[in-house]
Amino acid sequence: MKVLIVGSGGREHAIAYCVSKSRKVDEIYCTPGNAGIAEYAQCAPIGAMEFDKIVAFAKEKEVDLVIVGMDDPLVGGLVDELMAAGIRTFGPRKNAAILEGSKAFSKDLMKKYQIPTAAYENFTDAGKALEYLETVKFPIVLKACGLALGKGVLICNTPEEAKEGVRTIMLDKKFGDAGNEMVIEEFMTGREVSVLSFVDGDTIKTMTSAQDHKRAGDGDTGLNTGGMGTFSPSPFYTKEVEEFCNKYIYQATVDAMKAEGRPFKGVIFFGLMLTKEGPKVLEYNARFGDPEAQVVLPRMKNDIIEVVEACIDGTLNQVDLQFEDNAAVCVVLASEGYPVAYDKGLPISGLEEFKKHEGYYCFHAGTKFDGEQIVTNGGRVLGVTAKGKDLKEARANAYEAAKWVKFDNKYMRHDIGKAIDEA
Repeated sequence: MKVLIVGSGGREHAIAYCVSKSRKVDEIYCTPGNAGIAEYAQCAPIGAMEFDKIVAFAKEKEVDLVIVGMDDPLVGGLVDELMAAGIRTFGPRKNAAILEGSKAFSKDLMKKYQIPTAAYENFTDAGKALEYLETVKFPIVLKACGLALGKGVLICNTPEEAKEGVRTIMLDKKFGDAGNEMVIEEFMTGREVSVLSFVDGDTIKTMTSAQDHKRAGDGDTGLNTGGMGTFSPSPFYTKEVEEFCNKYIYQATVDAMKAEGRPFKGVIFFGLMLTKEGPKVLEYNARFGDPEAQVVLPRMKNDIIEVVEACIDGTLNQVDLQFEDNAAVCVVLASEGYPVAYDKGLPISGLEEFKKHEGYYCFHAGTKFDGEQIVTNGGRVLGVTAKGKDLKEARANAYEAAKWVKFDNKYMRHDIGKAIDEA
């Protein structure tokens, strides 16, 4: 088979790594890709939102399967365009990707089908949002309704912070059109857990659990980011939690989307909060998490192509999804200043070390070639992932491997997975 992956981050590198191990695949392409993905794939400089060019490229290369990794092209309808051209594609159609594309839609869906989530209200008028703030308890959570690179969420502890947040999202448009509509929801407390799942429209098969670290600084301080690291599995995701989610959240979401005439095929990412009242949905994503994919996919025993094709063909119920009985931790190496301002084009060294050690991975997020040299090309540069027999060993291994990589202004958190010490 010839497979095309759409995207350019650590998630797509993790996907490319798994695809490269498939016995079904001969050639891999990626648009636009990055310096790490280039180890497995022929990368073409086509942007993820250049739909016509992607379709033309897939036809020209006679691609058998396209895997769309990124949220923007999914929400924009790339899957529909590829399928209209007769190209097998993994990912939700536009009318199903709205599950991530509109927080207002997803919250209303959960309310309608009684899927546990935080109490909330939706607003398209900043004045009405400000009035509503006079009636709520603090802290409160403000969410830009559309896609905001994982950063469109503000936790506000006081009325003054919340009013400023409304202005930031809806009037100043810090997150662009994502802030045309806003969700105000109750602040939930508890452990966060991420659960990725494969879906074929009817059947859902959940992957092993993970937990992300969103804040830029140690101790969950600083600005929200796309994710500074993650670990898998989560010790807080117990059998009891899993059974509750299977009954009231996972299948219920798949059935709700089908009932709405929006059957979902692809990956649903469940962001969960384990509250005192039980698990509740924080958010949905319509694709693999990044960096969650970097700890979940290396632990998957299955051939990813077989699972992906089962999702497309509606035969996921015949797949026995299996994961290794171990753990993995990913530490993101970022450029100092992320997520605000940072330098690019800085030479990276030490990457060859990962080829010498089994169970260690370096997934590229923001890299490119400058001649023969790999250089930084983003805020999140690399995701250093390591396995271990348990989380503590995996964590120690990941931090040891992070020392192998060197570039100027390298920045990372030093407490990824520290919560496991408290489990």
